[in-house]
Amino acid sequence: MLAQLFAVMAPVLVGAGIGFGWIRFGLSYPTEFVTKLVFHIGTPALVLASLSNADVEPHAFGLTLATTFLVLAGMAAASFGVARLLGKSWRVIISPMMYPNAGNMGLPVSLYAFGETGFTYAMTAWVANALIQFTVGMMMASRGSPLKALVRNPTLYSIAISLTLMLTGIPLPAWLDNTVHLLSGLTIPLMLITLGVSLASIQARNLSSGFLFTLCRVPVALALSFGIAHLMGLSTLAASAVALQMSMPVAVYNYLFAQRSRREPEYVASLVFCSTLLAFLYLPLELAFML
Repeated sequence: MLAQLFAVMAPVLVGAGIGFGWIRFGLSYPTEFVTKLVFHIGTPALVLASLSNADVEPHAFGLTLATTFLVLAGMAAASFGVARLLGKSWRVIISPMMYPNAGNMGLPVSLYAFGETGFTYAMTAWVANALIQFTVGMMMASRGSPLKALVRNPTLYSIAISLTLMLTGIPLPAWLDNTVHLLSGLTIPLMLITLGVSLASIQARNLSSGFLFTLCRVPVALALSFGIAHLMGLSTLAASAVALQMSMPVAVYNYLFAQRSRREPEYVASLVFCSTLLAFLYLPLELAFML
């Protein structure tokens, strides 16, 4: 079991460690370029490569998507209680409660933990999370409408194409299938390295509050995920994939949203930093239970 857990966590530790060490050694990292590369090319290719050929029934896909939406709603409701416990405004707490790092960290861990089929469920949970994060989350972080950014989001189009192919049973042409698989290969390594770069760049304060927040958030995420998954009739594999994704540490995007809205970005940075550090301790325990 220990060898299996280490095999799952080692790629995440190494990838994030490369990014963290890169910055600590004073080397430059083109974060903006890499982020755009992953966002505009890598992620759409990963979605198309994973979902279009997924051996998952559309019904199971829809149930997983709906379950994740319900878990996100439950996390939003729970944020009011956690905010009161921490003595913070719910406006500061709600985004870190709702939006885990299901991309940079959740997808790699899910891939190595659950294999291709489980990875498809994890990808589905990430899709649901991303749809809410970049619509509702962006609306809460600014006064402007995010509709223009949403229309320009290539991942949404790759999701639509993938769902169409899943529902119709039409395969991708061989040349396109090979191309998206090749391009998707760059996504997860770059996600992990960028995660390490972000952790090395964030100036975290309020560490004790950050640890307390994580101790509150993770049990709530797990309880909601497994509880709602049971009510929705999800398979054990799908339920575990959703629970793992939703219990991931706070996404770095929450720090960026806090900066944009000027809602205690330094405090949110501590939540990102502390939750990510603790993830390397609690995720092996979760995986030991799930695998």
